Amino acid sequence: MAAGHGEMLLADEIMGPDSDAPLSAADTILAEAAVSAPGEVSGEGEKPVLADAGGPPAESPPAPEPASSADSQPAAASDEQGESPAVEGASAEDPPGEVPEEELNPLESLGVISAEELADAVNEAEAATEASAEPVTVTDEGIAAAPAADPGAQAVPPAAQGQAPDAALHQNPLTAPGLTEKLAENIARIETLSQRLLRAVAGKPMRAASIEGPGPELYGSVAQAWVKLATEQPARLIEQQVRYWGDTLRHVAEAQGAFLHGFQAPSGADTSDRRFKNPLWHTNPFYSFVMRQYQINAEAIRKAAADLQIDNEVERRRVDWFTRQMIDMLAPTNFLATNPDALVKALETEGDSLVRGLENLVRDIEESGGEMIVSLADRNAFRVGENIGTTPGEVVHRDRMFELIQYKPLTDQVHKAPLIVFPPWINKYYIMDLKPQNSLLRWLIEQGHTLFVVSWKNPDESFADVAMDDYVAAYLEAMDRALELTGERQLNAVGYCIGGTTLTATLGVLKQRGEDRVKSATFLTTLTDFSDQGEFTTFLQDDFVGGIEDEVARTGYLSAKLMQRTFSFLRANDLIWGPAIRSYMLGETPPAFDLLFWNGDGTNLPGRMVTQYLRKLCQANAMAREGFEILGHRVHLSDVTLPVCAIACESDHIAPWHHSWKGVAQMASPDRTFILSESGHIAGIINPPGKVKYGHYVSHADFTGAPEDWRGHARHHEGSWWPRWAEWLAQHSGPMVPAREPQLSLAPAPGTYVHETA
Repeated sequence: MAAGHGEMLLADEIMGPDSDAPLSAADTILAEAAVSAPGEVSGEGEKPVLADAGGPPAESPPAPEPASSADSQPAAASDEQGESPAVEGASAEDPPGEVPEEELNPLESLGVISAEELADAVNEAEAATEASAEPVTVTDEGIAAAPAADPGAQAVPPAAQGQAPDAALHQNPLTAPGLTEKLAENIARIETLSQRLLRAVAGKPMRAASIEGPGPELYGSVAQAWVKLATEQPARLIEQQVRYWGDTLRHVAEAQGAFLHGFQAPSGADTSDRRFKNPLWHTNPFYSFVMRQYQINAEAIRKAAADLQIDNEVERRRVDWFTRQMIDMLAPTNFLATNPDALVKALETEGDSLVRGLENLVRDIEESGGEMIVSLADRNAFRVGENIGTTPGEVVHRDRMFELIQYKPLTDQVHKAPLIVFPPWINKYYIMDLKPQNSLLRWLIEQGHTLFVVSWKNPDESFADVAMDDYVAAYLEAMDRALELTGERQLNAVGYCIGGTTLTATLGVLKQRGEDRVKSATFLTTLTDFSDQGEFTTFLQDDFVGGIEDEVARTGYLSAKLMQRTFSFLRANDLIWGPAIRSYMLGETPPAFDLLFWNGDGTNLPGRMVTQYLRKLCQANAMAREGFEILGHRVHLSDVTLPVCAIACESDHIAPWHHSWKGVAQMASPDRTFILSESGHIAGIINPPGKVKYGHYVSHADFTGAPEDWRGHARHHEGSWWPRWAEWLAQHSGPMVPAREPQLSLAPAPGTYVHETA
């Protein structure tokens, strides 16, 4: 569940300036202000070069000309905080390049885009929407962005030298020699916004300490490990300190030489960290010193944590996770005084960027009820049912839990057995219907299926007692309504993420009741075996889960905003610090990107349901072990005996394919098909045919061995898995009959529940 799930997009920013590009006047001012020795500029527009200590004093550079109204416009947004060049032909869901396989993330398997894919989407969206105010979507040909619009009224030019100040300037107490009217006004605006910020922060809700940080057990574990190390291996601690002191002293000596004798970029300098792409990190001695010392400190912290002898694997994972959080948080790019990108832009815009950034910060905190949750997308750019989620249909049933949408046919004939799709309820169903070009829902209708989709209610405090039992009962109700409206006895069912997990429990109940209303089941990136907690180990321990229980006991539900804030830390640099720098320090507007818009459109979780899910399914792994109690039945994976098709994704770190495979292997169905799609949790599923982008694997190996054995016998096929699944689904859908139009209409699709915000 990340801030959001997705999936988890899933994992990981606007193009930065080329390292050989000439520095602007503001760059030069900033570079010279950062060093104590006199500097000189060699040649117009070249990078600043410090004068040799023994040479003649350098002349001061001429003062920059007063900016015209055009010159004072904000510069095009740059992205030295996290550069990731857009890949030609990539889509919103596409991670640029290979995504390493990750471990199981049972919480994110609720259905949100993965942190990895989400980070990739953030980076690609902002690269594509640089200086653009128009909504952006992703087509099969790549990202489509509208030309940038005029950002607004022109800035007021500074007063000309020697000109008598006007009345407005006289009335501004912040105006002083060398301080332009625009800069003075911006300072006054910052003062006003600061008061607003304090009021917004005061609205932050009080929560249990255990939901804000680790419990005392973790601190005790770390303290015990340190005492053990100090007692049994004191020389190792001394070695750590000596190494750190030596590295720091050596670095100080090198920096002094650079200050005194003219700085040159160190040979073999590591430029792989996207946070330090600005050339000033490598050409300016002050910023180079700050960057290198941060790297030395980070390595020392990592080494000290790694040397702790912690035998418990869970505690080891948690210590490593919190160590990474501290290192990421203390990066110099996260502070205005040591972020050259932010300072350069502040100089170029005469403080406008900082004012816009503060406005963004205040807005985010106000909209999040006192929480600091960085907006990843423009919330005003899209309207569900207008420019996303537009496949035509009708709401044919509504109750407390869900709306049931029946879509209008696009063919003259349809398969006899209707098809019903159960999406996850941590996010909204329209991830499968963002736009016609990649809509899985529209494609299924075009294949001749009478399609029903569940749109879940967004819970509030009145849902405090809603449990997993209520969701399984809702599945049964939705099936009843679809069969009643079509006059059929059986249907096919599809479950996505936690929607598939709950479908598994529902099939177990039907099996034990002796009912056969479901002909076949399809599971999309579904986990039913939670034997490995993977990246979510930190959040699935008793202290944190206990904090969630305290929170839902107080509010009745688990807030979508709390989930988004918490699980963004899985990719903190890409989902928290990088976006915060761009929004709050550089003053950039979040991109208008449909995938990121959907990811931010989360829903709350009912109190009883979320604790039941965490305790029984994630921690106890009940469905794969002793059985999961639901509606008076104890269901197991072996209760699934009907034909099954499961689609997993090769680089999915939310629902890793080998864990999905293990769940299917424990089902008792004699007819099991497993398809392994390339790419991740979202891009691997929303992968329409027509363009060879991601392929897929199928294997004739059975489920008696290990997942690696299945993979070893698998054969790769180019293109989307959708047509292969369509062939399998058609075999279980019966003959063709005349197309069915919706006979009821409580509201047009996408319905009303989808518009409810958390």
